[in-house]
Amino acid sequence: MSKRSILLALALLAASPTFAAEQKAWLPDQGDGTYRNPVLAGDYSDPDVMRVGQFYYLTASSFTNTPGLPILRSTDLVNWTLIGHALTDIPPVAHHMTPRRGGGVWAPAIRHHGGKFMIYYPDPDFGVFLVTAKDPAGPWSKPVLVDDAKGMIDPAPFWDDDGQGWLVHGWARSRAGIANVISLRRLNAAGDKAVGERIKIIDGETQLKVMTSRGPFPWMTTEGPKLYKRDGWYYVFAPSGSVKGGWQGVFRSRKLTGPYEGRDVLDQGKTEVNGPHQGAWVTTPTGEDWFLHFQDFDSYGRRVWLQPMAWKDGWPVIGTDPDGDGIGEPVLTYRKPKSAVASAIAAPPDSDRFDGKLSPAWQWNANAQADWADLKAAPGKLRLKSISGSENLWEVGALLTQKLPAERFTVTTKLTFAPRAVGERTGLVMFGSDYAWLGLRNGKDGLSLVRVDRAGADAFKPEQVTKVLETAPATVWLRLSAEPVTVADPPPGFSPYWPSMLRSTHAKVTFSYSLDGVTYRPAGEPFVSKPGRWVGAQMGLFAQAPSGTPSNTSTRIGWSDVEEFLVGP
Repeated sequence: MSKRSILLALALLAASPTFAAEQKAWLPDQGDGTYRNPVLAGDYSDPDVMRVGQFYYLTASSFTNTPGLPILRSTDLVNWTLIGHALTDIPPVAHHMTPRRGGGVWAPAIRHHGGKFMIYYPDPDFGVFLVTAKDPAGPWSKPVLVDDAKGMIDPAPFWDDDGQGWLVHGWARSRAGIANVISLRRLNAAGDKAVGERIKIIDGETQLKVMTSRGPFPWMTTEGPKLYKRDGWYYVFAPSGSVKGGWQGVFRSRKLTGPYEGRDVLDQGKTEVNGPHQGAWVTTPTGEDWFLHFQDFDSYGRRVWLQPMAWKDGWPVIGTDPDGDGIGEPVLTYRKPKSAVASAIAAPPDSDRFDGKLSPAWQWNANAQADWADLKAAPGKLRLKSISGSENLWEVGALLTQKLPAERFTVTTKLTFAPRAVGERTGLVMFGSDYAWLGLRNGKDGLSLVRVDRAGADAFKPEQVTKVLETAPATVWLRLSAEPVTVADPPPGFSPYWPSMLRSTHAKVTFSYSLDGVTYRPAGEPFVSKPGRWVGAQMGLFAQAPSGTPSNTSTRIGWSDVEEFLVGP
């Protein structure tokens, strides 16, 4: 077959609805030995990475979403597969039955030590916890409280050459009253309890100003520490300056407890990649060093970037260093890490046909009840029970959501609604502190198709309801299409770091519906998303009954059967 014939066949295949629906909205592997950033376009905040043999494992913050602590695996640091989650419920379980926006599981660290995988994670309201597993795909142990100090964040373990374990961490001013400080505490032999005095090893307030690509700045909000050792030096990798507009700092000392001197080893430079924030250094089997970090991209969340890493005069240089000053800047594209293991082009899952098992891409917005969703009641469909709850979805845990998969994407879903009570509703939502959804609502006169918008959900502002169809059938196809839009958004009290802090990027969403699965009609004006609290916007599904409906009595409430959730470019 000629090259022209092959290209024509591929073009025709790509044009078919089935193929288009299964295409990924974003793939970092360019298929020619290079990759493009971000390597994870979804909201994998505060990533930590480690390697065991030929495999790399990554985990990230999950905040109020469950299951929590996603576990991703790769053989080349570019193509990642979501293999499960380490946390079924967030403790204390009763406390997290309600969405604790901005709370829950903050920046974790994953290690392999003593023949088992270990994840240390903080809940800033309750302390630092540990979960362990023999197999990273699970099962994982129930969380054990390692340190109950309130306000601890970003814990990471380190075992020195003598076998002694240590836990390095930062502080959240909102809970602890202090920040910009990195502390260290000894671990017991099992690694499941912090013991002894807490040692302050880095205080950003007393550090000399750091030279960045935009001039000297004080160390501010220094956090996210990771502790490593190389050639007799102790290195603490810790970002500073703010999440959206700061830099990646590295501190080094000949002594574990300091004193430490710091440098800026990666910042925005002349690129458009704002605030290269916390992440992890990993060494490949071939001896190459790489660094994965996140970028706060507003409604799209905290996306993960992969940077080459080199050493110069005992200091790491992350990314490229075009002017040779030791301060790296992010790469947009680069050659892939060398790997002895072939890797298929991959990305975390998004589409779901509900064929007997729920995709690991889905998360609830609080600790979930077993009866919220059912894959057996109607084979080939996801049955969402109409859960009694607040009209404001900001307060609702029974909200089934996913991370946004790319800057541009389309979601199409088909659902059939069987309500029992007046006021029940179901739909497809773009969720955040501002949210909008399109779906069905059961009124006294039957079903209607409605578009609901709520600006300022976190401030409990009222929702705006627009009837798209006065009378609607029980089965509808719903679609949302998203594209990025940049808006001026200077933060209050702005200090002139990088220009990127003066603007925000959000998803402009267009909703549409179909009554036959073929012809789609618009449903309202475009909606501009907003992120949640420390998380990006999320796309998802819900079925809901009015507050006070006795949801424990199945005959009094209905359900929504979702047949497919297809995500594509």
